[in-house]
Amino acid sequence: MSANFVSELLRRRVPQVVGVYLAAGWGLLEFTDWATGRFQLSNGATDLVVGTWVLFLPVVAGAAWRLGQADRRRRTPGRGMPAAAPAARPTEIVVLPFANLSQNPEDEYLSDGICEEITNELARMEGLQVVARTSAFAYKGKAMDVRAIGRELGAGAVLEGSVQRSGDRLRITTQLVEVSTGYHLWSERFDREMKDVFDIEDEISANVVQALRGILKDAEREALAKNPTEDVRAYEFYLRGRQFFRQSRRKSLHYARQMFEKAVEVDPGFALAWTGIAESICLTDMYYPSSGADLGRADEASARALELDSDLAEAHGARGFALLQLKRVDEAEEEFKTAIELDPNQFEARYFYARACFSQGRLEDAARLFQEAAAVREDYQAAFFAAQALEALGRDDEAADGYRQALMVAQKHMELNPDDPRAATMRAVSHCRSGDRAAGLRWAERALEIDPHDAGVRYNVACLYSLEEQPDRAIECLEKAMDAGFGHRDWIEQDPDLDPLRELPRFQELVARL
Repeated sequence: MSANFVSELLRRRVPQVVGVYLAAGWGLLEFTDWATGRFQLSNGATDLVVGTWVLFLPVVAGAAWRLGQADRRRRTPGRGMPAAAPAARPTEIVVLPFANLSQNPEDEYLSDGICEEITNELARMEGLQVVARTSAFAYKGKAMDVRAIGRELGAGAVLEGSVQRSGDRLRITTQLVEVSTGYHLWSERFDREMKDVFDIEDEISANVVQALRGILKDAEREALAKNPTEDVRAYEFYLRGRQFFRQSRRKSLHYARQMFEKAVEVDPGFALAWTGIAESICLTDMYYPSSGADLGRADEASARALELDSDLAEAHGARGFALLQLKRVDEAEEEFKTAIELDPNQFEARYFYARACFSQGRLEDAARLFQEAAAVREDYQAAFFAAQALEALGRDDEAADGYRQALMVAQKHMELNPDDPRAATMRAVSHCRSGDRAAGLRWAERALEIDPHDAGVRYNVACLYSLEEQPDRAIECLEKAMDAGFGHRDWIEQDPDLDPLRELPRFQELVARL
């Protein structure tokens, strides 16, 4: 007997109805026995009652099943009870940032992390379209009608909630609202212990899917039931690490690695935390090459993640990233392909695979992969590099659309991260490519003000000056980028933004230094 069938029996209250019928029959039988003795009736009366009782049992059970189905169709969605989804039920959903109601403001990593995990789980569900995290988090802390937010983001349903932690106790409140009507499709409050956080995340995701789509497939149930770790302390360290990792600053990547290292100290079998270690180190090496990032540890951590879970797409993606930074490009590409095959929604594998293609001059592959990455996740870097690759291919109309998209995503990102110098540089170039040269140059200066020592920022601003016919400023900025540790010769040789400088002796001397 499948778990789905048992669940449906319980949902339609068939066991309760049959139980009542059996209890009533037993009472009637007791009465018949008493009446037979009291009024000296024949034993046939008892046999008749028993026979009738048994005969009508399947009839009663069938009626309960049919009535339960009809009741589900009529029932108004309410607290803790997802409704069966009619054909017109929305499939586009936005998961808004969960409010942190804990007394400790630092617990925001928990509310953000839970929200992000639920977003990721829903994005893997067939038939659902989930609004990107960047767009959803732009509404963080804003007091707005959820229906208005849903309409602005093109979503038919909005999931919002709050997280409150007190010691080991956790209270999570959620509600799913249909944008067109404002009605609750489902809502629930979970009062559990912190160790139950995985179960809560899975229950929320499952109930949302059932409310919108009407059924949860067996494979999806199995995926939800697979917890990344059994130790909630390790999970907390992991969530803190993800919070730092998203900032992509030199210090934040250092803190991210520390959190991931603590997670594997608590649970050495936590594969996702091992991928976090590898990615933190590799991203540091990519963005801050003078930092002396420990690529040996990244190699070790990514291999360990694969040993623990060879079916984990994130592990293959992290392994590919580590191999890419170790210049083992062919091996890296195979890992990226495997990651994408295992999880079609893999962003990191596509993004870093695209960077590998770009650095090799394979612009068609790079453009395609960057576009696919930007479609999976709303990311300003993926959108920007897709436009850049299209421009290098001479596909100017597509590139212009790409730069406008990159500008929009960078603006959203900087609403949440106003001190991100990398986003500021790509915003600057996108402004220039969209025809606003003055705004582009202002944002380039702003990027240098935010972090004048970031080699990647210096390089990106050099590219902008190159394109804006300011060769002296471009080469000066490029020199400082190299002094700060930027040493990606393959990228410099393929970057179309630097084409205006290639015939200059000063530029050629710089490249020779590499």
